[in-house]
Order: sequence, then structure tokens, then C-alpha cells
Amino acid sequence: MLVWINGPFGGGKTQTAYELRRRLPGSVVCDPEHVGFGLHRMMPAGLRGDFQDLPAWRQGVYEVLDLTLAKHDGPVIVPMTVIEPAYFEETVGRLRERGHDVRHFALLAARETVLRRLRERAFGRALQLVAGKDAPLRRESFAVRRLDACLESLARPEFAEHLWTDAVTIPQVADRIAESAGLPLLPNTDGAVRGRLRRVATGVRHIRFD
Repeated sequence: MLVWINGPFGGGKTQTAYELRRRLPGSVVCDPEHVGFGLHRMMPAGLRGDFQDLPAWRQGVYEVLDLTLAKHDGPVIVPMTVIEPAYFEETVGRLRERGHDVRHFALLAARETVLRRLRERAFGRALQLVAGKDAPLRRESFAVRRLDACLESLARPEFAEHLWTDAVTIPQVADRIAESAGLPLLPNTDGAVRGRLRRVATGVRHIRFD
């Protein structure tokens, strides 16, 4: 089974994906951003735009996930924002046509909630000062610019199943996804402090400087 976790930038996709992996034995996280960043590294900086616009990205994501689903026994978890219906069909749609069991979830929240989460994610600014790079700020600005388009597109019926996350925690979102997909999730044994530290660690590991 493939569990695709969609949602606006800063909406909790990566945190939810790794919470699922932690509590779902045999599962793996496959992040399509790596395909995009690899393509960007091959290109001059002036030619880099939204890597999802590259047919090579959509084809590469499809091929890698098709292979992983065919060869890996456990669930495959994909945290990735895709809001263009055509691109959605080229990835999620083609995998379904291939015969794979793909469960798609769009994590939605009020605009104010997502903006607050982006501000909280701005602990990357401290790392920016140490590293001398401005990448975290650029990524946050990109996320804010795309926020309204993301929320509007993902609320459409073709991007169901929708999960509203304003008043629920990351472990609770993972519980709801597992229940809907029929996956046997292990109980969450983290207390509040340990859970917070775990999420901070996940966030630090996924700060991008590309």
C-alpha cells in the first residue's frame, strides 16, 4: 500500500509521515522532493523553477514509487504537496492505474493555523545565522506565497480524503490515517515533552539548503 500525504507547505506532511513510520513496522518513507532536488542540482541556478513542472520529475517519481511498491513488502509513505490536477494524475493516478493500492490524504487547516505553524518552523532561522545561508527563509516565503493556492486546490473533491488538522496533534492525524487505510498502527507512547523533542528533531533533519 502507498499512503500519499498531501497538504500545503508547512501543513504537517513530513511530521505525519515519520510518525506513521515510527509506529508502523515495515513501513518506509519515500520523499519525492529528493528527485526534484537532484534535478535542480543538475541545472544552472538560473534555470531552476518549480521542479514539479519538469516531466522528468513526474516520470521519475512514478517509476521510483512503482518499483518500491513492487519490491517492498511494507507500506510506502509519501509526504508531498501536489496541487495541479494534471500532475496528480501523472503520479497518483498512474500508480492506481498500475494496480497499486494508493490511499491519498490531504491535510487541511485554516490559513491562520498554517501560518502559525510556518512561524514555529522558523527555528530554522537560528540555523541560518550559524550556517550563513538564507535557504530556510526562502522556503518559508515560498510556502506563504503558495498557501492560498494550495488550500483552494486541495479542498476540491479529487484531492480527497480530506483531514482537517487545526485541533488535532500529529499522533492523532497519524491515528486517523491509519484507521482510514486499515493499517495496524502501534500505540503512541510518547509524552508531551518527548513528542515535542521528536518533532523538533524531525524538523531539523529536514531543513533544506537547496
